[in-house]
Amino acid sequence: MEKLEHHRVRTRQRGRQRPLRVGYVPLNDCAPLAMAHELGLFEKYGLNVELRREIGWATIRDKIVYGELEAAHAVAGLLFACSFGLGVVRSECVTGLILNLHGNAITLSNRLRSRGVLDGRTLRTEIERLRGKRRLTFGAVFPFSSHNFILSNWLRAAGIEPHVDVQIATVPPPQMFSNLRVGNLDGYCVGEPWNSLAVMRRAGWCVATSAEFAPMHPEKVLMVRRDFAEERESEHLRLVAALIEACEFCDRPQNRDRVVETLASPQYVNAPIQALRMSMTGTFDYGHGRIEKDPDFHIFSRHGANEPTAEKGDWVLQQMCVSGALEDPAIIPPDSTTKLFRADMFRQAKQLIKNSIGKD
Repeated sequence: MEKLEHHRVRTRQRGRQRPLRVGYVPLNDCAPLAMAHELGLFEKYGLNVELRREIGWATIRDKIVYGELEAAHAVAGLLFACSFGLGVVRSECVTGLILNLHGNAITLSNRLRSRGVLDGRTLRTEIERLRGKRRLTFGAVFPFSSHNFILSNWLRAAGIEPHVDVQIATVPPPQMFSNLRVGNLDGYCVGEPWNSLAVMRRAGWCVATSAEFAPMHPEKVLMVRRDFAEERESEHLRLVAALIEACEFCDRPQNRDRVVETLASPQYVNAPIQALRMSMTGTFDYGHGRIEKDPDFHIFSRHGANEPTAEKGDWVLQQMCVSGALEDPAIIPPDSTTKLFRADMFRQAKQLIKNSIGKD
């Protein structure tokens, strides 16, 4: 592996390097990508990175598959969807980095609350009252996302069958709040700040967080095609290294205000600072007076968050099966998680960081 200083010199000599196109969806958990750019971490590792804001996960999926992006912030289930052709042309993908744990919540409309819905049990009562008249509609960001898994599990725990008793619609994260506000959705599961925005604008309230329902679950990954990771190995490992450092920065409480201010800008999440802050500073506002301490709502680095272990991959695959998102589990070979979740690549990037510290 080439020395980091050599990469820096070579980049300066070439002047304008071919950019790495890295996609992200506007959410709090795109913070490591935003901060790697703002802190100059990509440049530190000799990279010219062009961040591209995308509307949702289907766009991220297609642009990775067809080579319009080299890497992307992605829901972990996309690794399986792309690698095994689930709803898309098959394209083998891998990750060398988990970007975060947790970060999602389930939001219900205030219209439902006004009709007596306070939890899953009372939601089931409302569904029974409406049976034959109207079916409630809930939003999830992608069929192979933790949001769909968590929403489905929460509904089933209350005796509500997804796609039978209620409709589940796929809606891009930035469009959740507006669809709830106008009545197209009765609730949703999404990442922040789109739950907090509903609370802040008094359109909805949060009934549960993903940290409560699935403690320590892997959320977003850095997804790349396998051929990119192999053919441009050095660039890929340096990209992972830069983002590991960014994840560590984002996890420090003293840095959260700076992270929130950065995310609020138009090129990133473009949401009100108050909504962004509501889940990032150690407490979480569920709405209607319920505010609780929740220092682990977003985990960017702590608790071994970043290593893409087989155990993390197994959780994703298991949830795809349990939720019904994966109709035929037999198409996924038994050793798939170790081939998709590449802890070896993560360890190589960590070594690159150690080498860079020795030179500074």
